[in-house]
Amino acid sequence: MINETITVNQLNEMSKNTMMEHLDIEFTAIGKDFVEAKMPVDHRHHQPYGLMHGGASVTLAETLGSVAAHCSVDTSKQLTVGLEINANHIKSVRSGYVYGKATPIHIGKSTQVWSITISDEKQNLVSVSRLTVSVIDKR
Repeated sequence: MINETITVNQLNEMSKNTMMEHLDIEFTAIGKDFVEAKMPVDHRHHQPYGLMHGGASVTLAETLGSVAAHCSVDTSKQLTVGLEINANHIKSVRSGYVYGKATPIHIGKSTQVWSITISDEKQNLVSVSRLTVSVIDKR
């Protein structure tokens, strides 16, 4: 499913000068059917109560699902663009790191659906998301 010639270093290079770099999202692993990344939880990721902002976890989820979708198509011919994301926040995090993993639910010719789980350093589930992307031909 995922192009096995793509490396973690290439994914991290793609993140330079983007929101991913600003939030310090770092890709850590890529496999045949998954992409993983980690993100610190500090003042940049907090809401006013000192907890990780739900938008930060959704940003990590959308990043993982979008990059996984990108890695599963021939990018010389196609692009993947987000259509919809939902998230359920299960547990709060104040500091440390969170770890996300995107796995495919559906890889079709025109749409893809990805499941993204985010856990804390103790492997407690923090949030679950589902991202739907459209696969479009380059013009």
